[in-house]
Amino acid sequence: MKIITDTGSLYSPEEGKKLGIEVLPLNVVVNKKSYREFVDIESDEFLEIVKQGHVPSSSQPSIGVTMELFENNKDEELLVINMADGLSGTYQSTLGAKESVENNDNIHVINSMTLCGPERYLVEKAVKLKNEGLSLDNIMKELHKSIATEKSFLIPQDFGFLKRGGRLTPLAATVGGMLRITPIMTTTKDAKRLEKYGMKKTFKSAIKEIIKAFQEMGVNEDYKIYVTHAGVLEQAKSAIVQIQEAFANVEIELYKLSPAFITQGGPGCIAIQTIKK
Repeated sequence: MKIITDTGSLYSPEEGKKLGIEVLPLNVVVNKKSYREFVDIESDEFLEIVKQGHVPSSSQPSIGVTMELFENNKDEELLVINMADGLSGTYQSTLGAKESVENNDNIHVINSMTLCGPERYLVEKAVKLKNEGLSLDNIMKELHKSIATEKSFLIPQDFGFLKRGGRLTPLAATVGGMLRITPIMTTTKDAKRLEKYGMKKTFKSAIKEIIKAFQEMGVNEDYKIYVTHAGVLEQAKSAIVQIQEAFANVEIELYKLSPAFITQGGPGCIAIQTIKK
């Protein structure tokens, strides 16, 4: 069995090889030039280009590249873990690639209903369960159990990126930029778009609101929390300090956001997410 994912998991193709998986890079376009994230461009370099005033766009991995991967592994069971359908076209593109190859019963595609930290965790869990000898069906069941527990929040600095990307509900699209406040966004129940969760005066109070949501969910040492950021490391670290005080026994991991996510959330955005192990 081979496990496949996309760079929405924050794994690079090179890191994937070390883990024994295939990672398909999402693409970002700036100044009519296309880059494969984590292959042709890294997050810091991408941020510098965007800060110069260039407007980026993003797209899913090439369907041709995905088809080629499927065809080269037609004798293996393939488990594909994709980032949330709606927040990216990757899941639908993967389904299209599956339908385009013959004898595709060996291809199993999961909509992770998430991205970034929790998607990364799902990949790691799949690898762990595979190494423990679990069957494909049982691995998929275990992944879906974790998917049902995921919760994601986003604190953006620039609503223009979210509006251009079309990932907002109509109501959420109207709130940005109205006041000097800190908006908190969350994914809709179907994980296809972002909606307003709350508005706070300060970043610290926004983190406090997210902590409250996690407490109401029952987040404990059985969960993992991820803090990811777009070029605001110190702010992300301050969020971790605040979260760790509330969840002393919970493992928290910190990562840079990928170029494709920065294209949607904008420079300075911070994502705070949790998922049950």
